[in-house]
Amino acid sequence: MFQAFTITSGKGGVGKTTLTVNLGISLALLNRETCILDADIGMANMALILGMDEVPVTLHEVLAGKADIEDAVYEGPAGVKVVPSGISLQGFQQADPDKLRDVMHKLVDQCEFLLIDAPSGISKEGVVPLSVADQVILVVNPELASMADALKTKILCEVMGGNVYGAILNRAGQEHTELRSQSVEDVLGVRVIDVVPEDASVRRAAAYKTPCVLKYPNTDASRAFRRIAAQMSGVEYKEETGDPGQEGFVDRLARAVFR
Repeated sequence: MFQAFTITSGKGGVGKTTLTVNLGISLALLNRETCILDADIGMANMALILGMDEVPVTLHEVLAGKADIEDAVYEGPAGVKVVPSGISLQGFQQADPDKLRDVMHKLVDQCEFLLIDAPSGISKEGVVPLSVADQVILVVNPELASMADALKTKILCEVMGGNVYGAILNRAGQEHTELRSQSVEDVLGVRVIDVVPEDASVRRAAAYKTPCVLKYPNTDASRAFRRIAAQMSGVEYKEETGDPGQEGFVDRLARAVFR
């Protein structure tokens, strides 16, 4: 069954694109036909994360009417399909975000899961992905500014007739000043799908242009990405560390929050 998820946030810098990439690869590792689409046509960086910044055709050319979507689909790590956006301002100016609906419909037959990395904030480019997906996932950091902007995005999504699947609390630490899962649920009025901890391995993996779930599969962040993918695909999450008796921080945190 085809499912399209728009992954969005109220503000930039919350780790939305990194989450989309790692979640998409985690779904592919579960043998789910998965495609990740960079719909942030103005500030695209999925191609940079995956080392695809020099591919000949991107979503920019498709939205400008210069290429077919099939020409912009590339095979990424673990077999995930990737539709990157270009990084040039000229390509952005020529792209028509209204054509994103047609792009999504053409991708339906090519995958089971379509993850759309949407632009942050409220704009024409950001509104379209909210209305075309089956479900919307809000990415928030444990801070008030991120929460306030996520709430605006949630309200906009509902006005557009979209369905919010839930929120992911990303880059969470252990400071007492940080917002916790219950606070996020109370403010946003949606469930917290899971918690992804602040993890230096995510940044280290990005420097190698290799997603964290592949470069550092046994870190707390990678385990969180795999756990979310398992939940989305309806399978039981199984820990795959070399020492199954060793429980990471995010596992302990999730067990405490979701028991």
